[in-house]
Order: sequence, then C-alpha cells, then structure tokens
Amino acid sequence: MELDALLLSRIQFAFTVSFHIIFPSFTIGLSAYLALVEWKYLKTGKELYKEIYLFLIKVFAVAFGMGVVSGIVMSYQFGTNWSTFSDKVGSVIGPLLAYEVLTAFFLEASFLGIMLFGWGKVSQKMHFVATLLVAIGTSVSAFWILSANSWMQTPTGFEINEEGLFMPTNWIEVIFNPSLPYRLVHMLTAAYLTTGFVVGGVASWFLLKGRHIAHAQKMLKHILVLAFFMAPLQLVAGDFHGLNVYEHQPLKAAAIEAIWETQEGAPLQLFAWPSQEQEKNLYSIAIPKGASAVLTHNPNAEIKGLKDWPKEDRPPVAIVFWSFRIMVGLGVLMIFAGLAGAWLYYKDKLYTCKPYLRFMVAMGPSGFIAVLAGWFVAEVGRQPYTVYGFLRTSESASPVLSDQVAFSLALFIIIYTIIFGSGTTYILNLFKKGITGKPTPPIPAKAMAFKKPKPKARTGKKPAAKKSK
Repeated sequence: MELDALLLSRIQFAFTVSFHIIFPSFTIGLSAYLALVEWKYLKTGKELYKEIYLFLIKVFAVAFGMGVVSGIVMSYQFGTNWSTFSDKVGSVIGPLLAYEVLTAFFLEASFLGIMLFGWGKVSQKMHFVATLLVAIGTSVSAFWILSANSWMQTPTGFEINEEGLFMPTNWIEVIFNPSLPYRLVHMLTAAYLTTGFVVGGVASWFLLKGRHIAHAQKMLKHILVLAFFMAPLQLVAGDFHGLNVYEHQPLKAAAIEAIWETQEGAPLQLFAWPSQEQEKNLYSIAIPKGASAVLTHNPNAEIKGLKDWPKEDRPPVAIVFWSFRIMVGLGVLMIFAGLAGAWLYYKDKLYTCKPYLRFMVAMGPSGFIAVLAGWFVAEVGRQPYTVYGFLRTSESASPVLSDQVAFSLALFIIIYTIIFGSGTTYILNLFKKGITGKPTPPIPAKAMAFKKPKPKARTGKKPAAKKSK
C-alpha cells in the first residue's frame, strides 16, 4: 500500500478525530450525571452527594479541556489537509459549525466558570443552574456536530452549481437530514453509557478496596439503573439506525454484514474474515437469513451484495465488519451488566459480589471502545466518499506533498501521546486518590454485607425482678 498524501491525510484525520471523540462522549454524560448529583444534593441536603460532585467535577474539568483542545486542532485540518472539501461544501458545513459555536459553545463557556469555581461563591441554586446549562450545552453541541456529519452521510436540501460548489436550498432538510434523528439518539445514549460505566467501574474499584463505601454504593446504584434501562434502549436505537442505513446507504449495510452476492434470505455472519481481494468471506460461521432479518425485519428479503458496486466504490469491508461486531458485542455486555446487577441488587449482593465488581471495573473503558468502533463503522463505511454519493474523498484533499503530511502526522502522534497521555494519567490518579483525597482504611467484609441482626436467643427464664430500695 502506497502512503500517498491522500492516505496519510485520512490517517491523520482519523487519528485526531479518534482522540477527540473520546472526550466529548465522556463529558456529555458526565455533565448530565453531575447535574443529577447536584439536584439530589439540593433535594436531600446530604453531604454525600456534595462530595461525589466535588470529586467528579475535577475529572470533568480535565476531560472538558482536552476535548476543547483536540476539537480545535481537528478543525484546522479542514484548511490544511482538506481545503478542496472546505471550498466545495463550506456553504453547507460552515454555518452548521458556526451554529454550534454560537449556541452550544458560548453557553458552555458562559457557565463553565461558575460550574468549576463557583461552589460556595454563588447560591446553590445558581450553581445548579450553571451545571444544568453546561450539560444542556454539551448535548446541543452534539446536535450540531452530528447534523453536519449526518448531512455528509445522507445529504439533502442542496444543489451543486456550475462551479461544482454545494449550495443549500432548504436549511430544514440540511439540518434535519434523514439520518440525524437516529444518529443523535444513538450517540447521546452511547455518551451516557460511556460515562456510566466509567463511574460504575470507579465505584466498583472503591468497593473492592473497601474505600468510600457509602459513596461507591450510591454511585453504583445510579449506574445500575442507567445500564438496566439505557443499554437495552441503545439496542433498539441501533436497530432503527440500522434500518435507516440500509435505506440510505445500502453499500455500507452490505459491508457491515459482509454480503458479497445479492441474495434473498442473506445470512448473518457471526464470524468471518472478509477478503476484499477474493470477494468472499473466509472461515465463515453464519445464521441463515439472519442479515435479511436484521436489515429489513424480513428474513426472506433480498439484500444487494457488494459485487453489485464497482470495486473502487466499496469501503474497506474487514474494518467495517469487525468494528460493528466489537460495538455490538460490548453493547451486549452492557445489557448483561444491567440485568446481572439488578438480580444481585434484588438478592442484596450487589455491593459484595466480587466477581461482578471486578467485571464492572473491567467494563470501565468499554464505552470508549464501543464509541470508537461505532465511528469507524460510520466513517470508514462511508468511503470512498466524503459527501456520500456526491463528493469522493480523492476529490476533497488539499494539493499537499506526502512528506509534509507524514511530518505533521508524526508530530501529532508525539504531541498527542505526551499531552493526552498526561491528561489521562492525571484523571486516573484522581480516581486513585479518592473522594476525600486521603487514604481510607479498609472496611471489614462484615460491615459491607447485608445481614439482618440475629434475634437474641430465648432462654425460657424470666428476667430477674429489680430489687426495690
């Protein structure tokens, strides 16, 4: 494979956007959870909620900062590596990104200072309003970014003029393009689950170490409710999103399921190695008619195969195929975590079942991996187009030399590893330090168990009467 300027530019953008998406997917959910915790503090007055808030706000501050920095760097590449793309679609994408700045970013920036530094300096209600508005701002930001990206997946409401420029004709159709509702719900749910399993993993680690028991129990209970209801909801949202992909991007759908031949009752590949060169699946283990049932809800439906498109129009099938299965596999584990946790809670063993707590610790980073895998499916599956069906990636790149892109890519790898590696290490140290910042002595296992006090044994003897003076 020749590392030309186009491929290097794609790798560089994939590298920077992969780093960036980790932080918004965390801060969207964490800001919402902080709003919930502060609301509980206002409602109950319990110091426990205040201590959880002040512990997690430090994590939010670092993650939010790294998300902003990585987002700014990523946007510069539209001018350096993808100037032709910016020139052709700037009239559509530019305003959407500007709306994100004018609405979401200004809202976050206005109240972030109060949220981070206003505890004890403004009224508690005002501080809660600031936290709530920052949480709303992160979701509004996700709306505009996903609107722009979804338009690239399912472009509507535009025309191409004589100069080859994309010009908007209907902003409602541009903003609310066919894939936006499904992708927005899918992404926001993913962000909440990502945060949930990070918080649940930290809480489980505290319980295993016998630290901050009351705080950890409350945090784990919150996350159990989230996983129990939202993980199955994510499965349903993903199913609707899959139907939308099959309707508007059938080539991507065929790559997701590695379907090479057009056929009725297409099988669902549980395991396979899609060979782009041989145009078939190696080592295949499949469920008959499964792909047709998933993609259309009709097990006998005809699915168009990859061979019906020219080779140069097909995306890298193996990346799309395996990324989708990683995402779905982690989603199934999240559903299991919610169901198993609910059963343990019913049995009064949630906080003392060490295998489950270890499982939750291991699931801590699962949301990040699932989000990255999902974005690989969406973005790699869109290839070889930047604007699906209209503008090819090869027609979008800047006229730069491969040596220049290779040099900037190497710098990105070094700088990102140092800066974001340090930030991630700092967040992990915050988790390790704990809620109070001081090491807490382990609590005996008996104190953590849910055991009712045993009634005193009856001896059959009457208590001795008190002697009167």
